[in-house]
Amino acid sequence: MTKPTFPLRLKSVVIDLDGTLLNTAPDLAEAATRMAAELALPPVELATVTTYIGNGVSRLVKRVLTREMDAEPDAALFARALPIYEKHYAEVVSRESRPFPGVVEGLQAMKAAGYRLACITNKAEKFTVPLLKDTGLFDYFELILSGDTLPKRKPDPMPLLHACKHFGIEPAELLLIGDSLNDTQAARAAGCHVFCVPYGYNRGRSVEELDLDAVVPSLLDATKLMVKI
Repeated sequence: MTKPTFPLRLKSVVIDLDGTLLNTAPDLAEAATRMAAELALPPVELATVTTYIGNGVSRLVKRVLTREMDAEPDAALFARALPIYEKHYAEVVSRESRPFPGVVEGLQAMKAAGYRLACITNKAEKFTVPLLKDTGLFDYFELILSGDTLPKRKPDPMPLLHACKHFGIEPAELLLIGDSLNDTQAARAAGCHVFCVPYGYNRGRSVEELDLDAVVPSLLDATKLMVKI
């Protein structure tokens, strides 16, 4: 995509969940701590778990088990660990998770301007829906796509292209706001615009390194770079 001209002319905004809308790391880390204890594994720190977020619960569990980003744990151990993690995460899914500063104000401004909004996450639906409802964000979104809604998830472009079809728009009329490489890769593959927030979960790396249209301090700041068509 060629270098954009601001403000971007858009019809729809799609927003990532973990690390963009909500600070979910404390609850994800608490579930990891409980799982590790139950499996008699060493404890894992919040800062470490934060770098593990972004590719869904299965990959997070594998990272907690191996303490590496891409390693594969023993298959039997993983098969035992995943349901333990999911049990604990279901218990604490929204205990500490809260919207980041500017999120609610940004969503309100986007709705008021007439943008059609979607949330696209790699988190499973059984966690996504309670989390959005418990934090008061569910009703802002016309469309919610979880990691298990479609056959493929980010960084595959399928969820973004699905959103474009749902809204009846061209990819260039859609903006994805995210926090990680997964988001920028999905957006570029789909032909959509993409902003990233700097406060999220990009495996501990700066979003400035990513292929994106802008880094925005908050969702509210993002609205200053876009105009509804």
